[in-house]
Amino acid sequence: MRPQAVMLFAAGFGTRMGALTAERPKPLIEVAGRPLIDHALDFVDAFGAETVVANLHYKSDMLRAHLAGRAIGFSEEQPDILETGGGLRAALPMLGQGPVMTMNTDAVWNGPNPLSLLAEAWDPDRMDALLICIPRAQAVGHAGQGDFIADDQGRLTRGPGAIYGGVQIVKTEGLSDIEDEAFSLNLLWNRMLDENRLFGLTYPGQWCDVGRPEGIELAERMVGFSDV
Repeated sequence: MRPQAVMLFAAGFGTRMGALTAERPKPLIEVAGRPLIDHALDFVDAFGAETVVANLHYKSDMLRAHLAGRAIGFSEEQPDILETGGGLRAALPMLGQGPVMTMNTDAVWNGPNPLSLLAEAWDPDRMDALLICIPRAQAVGHAGQGDFIADDQGRLTRGPGAIYGGVQIVKTEGLSDIEDEAFSLNLLWNRMLDENRLFGLTYPGQWCDVGRPEGIELAERMVGFSDV
């Protein structure tokens, strides 16, 4: 069944962006003339999810104002930020039953809609999660060794290889078994890895993680943007 709910991760402090996030949350930093979160919402809108929820924490009022008028629910994390796993679990009453699509809001894409690609490849009989994975040659400005290695069926193991692109479909039932209040989704993935049910899908286009200030120019160059 095609997932019908999308969770946007928008609560982080964006500390690696330095002064750029002193006055605004990271999802509102502009790339190619538009806030980062709007680039993510282009894909969400085109996909046509029935339910969209964004988690909020740092400078949440600014994000609420920017997203006002959109059919987006807000999961406010106070007093403490809950990280990706805790944040997703806290938002589940709004997201409903069934697998959820999650999307980071700090990347720019040059290629097809990653949400649509995941939905087409999703096989819940074999998979507990399906992650978009970026080949290192297509990850603009990324100097790391990668996160996962996929076998010929797409089943993942950890190791130097493809980079997780921040978009996935994930079954959420296992979140209730994790005792920590704030935790990374890596804890859930580790259980899926042990059961050989974590899968990856190779993205055919380019991707740029705008995690540091220099990522803005790299992303703009990737999409051919010029403000002149």
